[in-house]
Amino acid sequence: MRRRAAALVFFLLTGFLPCSEPSASPSSTARTPRSTASTSTSAPATSTACWGANGAGKTTTINLFLNFVEPTSGTVEINGIDVVRHPVATKQHVAYIPEQVTLYGSLSGLENLRFFAGLALGRELPRDRLLRLMTEVGLDHAVADRRVSAYSKGMRQKVWIAVALAKQARALLLDEPTSGLDPQAASEFSGLLRRAADSGVAVLTTTHDLFHAQQTATRVGIMKRGRLVESLDGEAQIARTDLQSLYLQHMRA
Repeated sequence: MRRRAAALVFFLLTGFLPCSEPSASPSSTARTPRSTASTSTSAPATSTACWGANGAGKTTTINLFLNFVEPTSGTVEINGIDVVRHPVATKQHVAYIPEQVTLYGSLSGLENLRFFAGLALGRELPRDRLLRLMTEVGLDHAVADRRVSAYSKGMRQKVWIAVALAKQARALLLDEPTSGLDPQAASEFSGLLRRAADSGVAVLTTTHDLFHAQQTATRVGIMKRGRLVESLDGEAQIARTDLQSLYLQHMRA
C-alpha cells in the first residue's frame, strides 16, 4: 500500500514570478527570486521534473527548499512544515542529492553510508542493515566494501540514495542527477527515483535531460528566467506532448 507523499507546498505550479510582472534578468533572478506562489501537492507518487536552461532558476528552487535562499514572499513547505520558520525540522524530512556527490574516497561505500546515515539518524546502523540498503540501490556486497575513490559517478549517487533511504526521507531534492551518466547508469538511477516515488516519497528533480523527465516525472515544469512558463500534470499528458518542441518554443519566445 502506497504511503502518502510528503506534502510540498510547491510554488512552481503557478510560477516563480507573477505572470503579470516583467521578468527580471537571468542573473538576478537566479540569485534573488522576487515572489513565490504556493499550491499544495500531496498525491501519492509525486515526481516533479523542473526543466530549463542555465540561469532559469532551477537550482534556486532547490536552494529555497533547503533554506539556503529565503523567499521574499510566499511560503515553501516540506511535509507541511515551513522551511523558513523551522529550518532544522524540515531537514529531518528531506534528502538533497547534488550534481556532484562528495564522499570520502579513502573509505568504502559501506563506510560512507554508515557515517552519513549515522549523522542523519544520530545512531549507527548495523552492518546487515547497511548491506540491505546498498543492495536496494543496486550496489552488491563486493562493491560495498570497495573504496569510493574507485566508484563511478552513478555509484556515488546510489550511496547517497541509500543514505536517503536510511533516513526515511519524505522528500528528495536532486540537482541535475543524470548529468554525466552513461545511458545505462541514467536508466538505473531513474528507476530508483520511480521506486522512491511509488513508495510515497515526493521527488523534485532539476534537469536538462529530456529522457529523464519523460521517464520519471508525473509533473513537468518548464522554467525561464525565474518564471514557470509551462506545467504538464500527469503521465498521460507528458506522454502525448512533444516536450522538445514545447521547450524550444518557450526558449525562442
